[in-house]
Amino acid sequence: MKRDFSCCCPFLIPSRETSSFYLLRVLLALYMLAGAAIFSCLERPTELRTHQLWERRLRNFRHEHKISCEDLKSLLCQYEEARAAGIRAEGGRAQWDMTGAVYFVGTVVSTIGESSRMVY
Repeated sequence: MKRDFSCCCPFLIPSRETSSFYLLRVLLALYMLAGAAIFSCLERPTELRTHQLWERRLRNFRHEHKISCEDLKSLLCQYEEARAAGIRAEGGRAQWDMTGAVYFVGTVVSTIGESSRMVY
């Protein structure tokens, strides 16, 4: 006995356009995963070597200057906060002078501003 399912729930059968759209999404996701895997394989070894070098430098600095690990980490955290606030140890021009502000505004307008116009 043969059953015909073509009339039972026709709204559950996706159209050709919908199927193409889902296939495109799956292919895009696979493409992104492949790119992420390649990027990770290329960059991860360098990241690990750099981390090991940083740990070695911290260890040598602590021994050379006889400073505790906690004190050194505290100093580095304070330095990171100062750097994020725009304070530079080497001096130079201010981060938020007119040139820096124009550069920032140009970056925002040309990236975030343009993509927000494409939203429907």
